[in-house]
Amino acid sequence: DVQLVESGGGSVQAGGSLRLSCAASGYSYSSYCMGWFRQVPGKQREGVAAIDDDGSTTYASDVKGRVTISKDNAKNTLYLQMNNLTPEDTAMYYCAAVRASCSVVAGKRGFVAQWWVYWGQGTQVTVS
Repeated sequence: DVQLVESGGGSVQAGGSLRLSCAASGYSYSSYCMGWFRQVPGKQREGVAAIDDDGSTTYASDVKGRVTISKDNAKNTLYLQMNNLTPEDTAMYYCAAVRASCSVVAGKRGFVAQWWVYWGQGTQVTVS
C-alpha cells in the first residue's frame, strides 16, 4: 500500500518560512502526480501545488511565487517550501498522490481533492 507521512509543520510568525516534507513508501514515483493540499475547518480541502513525473509543477494562484514544490526521488520524499507566510496560510497541510498525470488532476479542469487517491495524515501550519 502507498503510505504518505508528512512532517515539518509548526507555528511561525508572518513573513517567516517553513519546509514541509512527505515521506512516501509503497510505490515508485513513476506515473504518479504528487501534491500538497490544505484545509481549514469548515472549508473544502484545496490544492496548493503539484509535481509530475517529469518535474513539471503546478501552483494555486494564491501561493504562486511564495511556494516551491520539489521531490527527491532517491529519498522518496516530497517537499513544500513556503516563504513569506501570512495568517491566511494557516491550515492543515496534506500530502497526496494519484496515479495520473498532473495535467489531469491538477490542470485546467481543476485541482480537486476528490480526484486524488492517497493521503497523508496532515501536518498543521499556524501563522500568526
